[in-house]
Amino acid sequence: MKHRHLIIALSIFLSQTVFSAFGDDSFVVTSTESTKEGSSTDSINNIQVNPEIYSMQINANVSNRYARTLITNKVRNLKDKSKETTFSVILPENAFISEFEMEIKGKVYKAYVKEKEEAKKIYQQAVSSGQSAAHVELSARDSKTFTVSVNIEPESKTIFRLVYEELLQRRIGQYELVINIHPGQVVKDLGVQVYINESRPLTFVKTPSLRTGNEISKNDEKLNPSAEIEVINNNSAVVKFTPDINQQTTFAENLGGNKENGLAGQFVVQYDVERDPQGGEVLVKDGYFVHFFAPSELDPLPKHVVFVLDHSGSMSGRKIDQLIEAMQNILPQLKPEDLFNIIRFADDASVWNSVENKFVPVNINSRNYGSLEPHLKEANLSRAAEASSQNIENVKNIVKDKSDMGLTNIIAGLEIGLFLIKRTQEHTPNKYQPLLIFLTDGLPNVGMHSGDEITNTVTKLNSGTTRAPIFSLSFGSGADKNFLQKLSSQNLGFSRHIYEAADASLQLQDFYNTISSPLMSNITFKYVDSVSDVTNVRYPILFKGSELVVAGKTGENSDLLPQVYGTCTTGRVIFNTTRTEPVSSIERLWGYLTVQQILKERETADNKTELTKKSLDLALKYSFVTSVSSLVVVKPNQTDAVDSQTATAKSPSERFVPSAPGISGPPVPRSGLFAAPRLGGGPFYHRYGGYSAQSSSIFRASPRTLKWRPDSGGPRFYTTRRPYTITASTPTTTTDISSLTSSETLPQWLEDLKKNNESITTPQGSFQLGQKGAVTTRLNCPSTPTNTTGVCTIIFDCPEVFKLLTDINVYLKYFCQLNEYAGVCCPVKQETTPSA
Repeated sequence: MKHRHLIIALSIFLSQTVFSAFGDDSFVVTSTESTKEGSSTDSINNIQVNPEIYSMQINANVSNRYARTLITNKVRNLKDKSKETTFSVILPENAFISEFEMEIKGKVYKAYVKEKEEAKKIYQQAVSSGQSAAHVELSARDSKTFTVSVNIEPESKTIFRLVYEELLQRRIGQYELVINIHPGQVVKDLGVQVYINESRPLTFVKTPSLRTGNEISKNDEKLNPSAEIEVINNNSAVVKFTPDINQQTTFAENLGGNKENGLAGQFVVQYDVERDPQGGEVLVKDGYFVHFFAPSELDPLPKHVVFVLDHSGSMSGRKIDQLIEAMQNILPQLKPEDLFNIIRFADDASVWNSVENKFVPVNINSRNYGSLEPHLKEANLSRAAEASSQNIENVKNIVKDKSDMGLTNIIAGLEIGLFLIKRTQEHTPNKYQPLLIFLTDGLPNVGMHSGDEITNTVTKLNSGTTRAPIFSLSFGSGADKNFLQKLSSQNLGFSRHIYEAADASLQLQDFYNTISSPLMSNITFKYVDSVSDVTNVRYPILFKGSELVVAGKTGENSDLLPQVYGTCTTGRVIFNTTRTEPVSSIERLWGYLTVQQILKERETADNKTELTKKSLDLALKYSFVTSVSSLVVVKPNQTDAVDSQTATAKSPSERFVPSAPGISGPPVPRSGLFAAPRLGGGPFYHRYGGYSAQSSSIFRASPRTLKWRPDSGGPRFYTTRRPYTITASTPTTTTDISSLTSSETLPQWLEDLKKNNESITTPQGSFQLGQKGAVTTRLNCPSTPTNTTGVCTIIFDCPEVFKLLTDINVYLKYFCQLNEYAGVCCPVKQETTPSA
């Protein structure tokens, strides 16, 4: 018997979700559709039997707005044979995992954080020494999932413990701690306890209705958690939520799920603290400080809002209706002292004329984008309209117009919007706070086609004293979220994703509510010279209900009392601060905030080397799992050695994994995804995934049980399905697609295109969908959704990949052109060589 180790290395780096499992000689990649296939079942009556989660306890400790959450799952297998169990956690989008351990047979196996390249070396060393190992490199934004699956021996127990940390963000006047609960079964001992201990008095603590996480919802008495809230003193409270079995099944049904699967939703704790009316509070301890700034006695600034709205053909149908509905509710929220413009862009752009109450096209005639100002000055564009009740009523009617929907000329809309802002600022300097709200559902396909070129052009135009924050909204799966994130981050704003769901209009309204009341602009925090390693001290704007947070090291002088400079309705102001004693250490808060800021800078930096090193050093110091660090688990296994032949289809540098359904982004290079046959103890596999976003998110998804979409996306948890297997073979390895059953059910995005008789817009142009059998020519293509070579066919002639083409971004990876038609690289069934 030889001493062996099983090593799982986890790194959040790329932008897809891949689920890996170790079979005797197989590596499995699963889709995200729920199915019984591959699940543990009893041979009697084919009834699904999973190991029992007999206890699930979630304990969160919140101090100085910094939350540390511990999740403990205790699982037992009462059967007389081994059973697989899965520990899965949905994490808030900005949380960092900091601890993970498993307790098996009384032994604790603790994870540790390594640099991701070092994790690869650990994998390679394990394989070369004959050990079973896996290294999975994944990333996701908007929210993240963490999943570990292991085999539990007969009549034995396993305990999982996971800790994640996050700085709670104040939004619309409150902090929210969101705890996702989805054990997948009813749990006899289920409990959540949240301990809040703040440096300032609490103004309220409450627990709203449980949420599905799928959409914005109002409070529902049927989903009232009836949590126990115990106020300890002015600054502290404990919240307890302990639903019994009957309550769990009732909540499950009221949340739209299956009661047998138990509670699947979000438990939320909301609270706020008393505010310093001036420069905020500064907490100092052990050489570190944090400064919270949210003044309570400022009037909103008058604002000039420019809406730049996508009016392209892809917006037709439900999306344009939801946008119209949202504008009907957003426009009346403008205050009489505000100004606004509305621009629609399709082939060109049109500007709403308040006098004529119509959209007037701007004739650009393919002029040089980035240099349109002289032409726009001659175009006699309508000036910004006052937000009077009459103007609001007029424009509410005109935005209902759906005519002239065409291509997607993003640069035209943005350049005209910035011109209108600049003109207003020149005529009324320093009177109105400019805000540009930009919404699109697709990719630019006329004017400028490159997202980077648009970003560079817009950033150059948006400079000087008239610089305006740009807030970008990506609507649906066709939008390039990375482009919009970069555009906004380089132009003083942030981006958010709007999901194609029944509540899309509410999502738009919710976003507008967060930015509708600017209180201060051009904000600067000034500290004594002895402070160091300070996070961002300059902010373009502060909105009502939010908060600015700065942290740093105090040096030898701990008596710092900074000042805050900014512009409000009365002009330039200086605020003094109040020092408050922290209730706990603030070093980890500083580390968290610093890592988050560096990683954000890294996303848009041309040279990432120095920023990568800085973020990695801190991530390793504080054991944060980030996009530059990996989580490594080592599990000793006293079993006989087995053949360590790896099960891979191609060399690591040649393999690509298609995106998981619902996730946009480039294909995942499999250079960081490896597997070797499992040891006798059974499979052990790990997944960490998620989706993109912004400073705050609402998680949402389709109404299926345990499927989630983000804010925020929010998180998604997928039950496991194994659509195809890459098997070890001799002498070569091929992809077995025999398990890919043909499906006549089109993915929703494709169904919508077919129903509306729309074309598909790709970077190569627009193409028709065509009909089944429209093109009989078969051309070879390099990569199919099953990682094989294939032939280019009309989409409808390849039903076996329907389930894999979960959104248009996934499809575009396998797009091929058939004359005027959009094709897909379709796999060709082939014999699988028997395993050795």
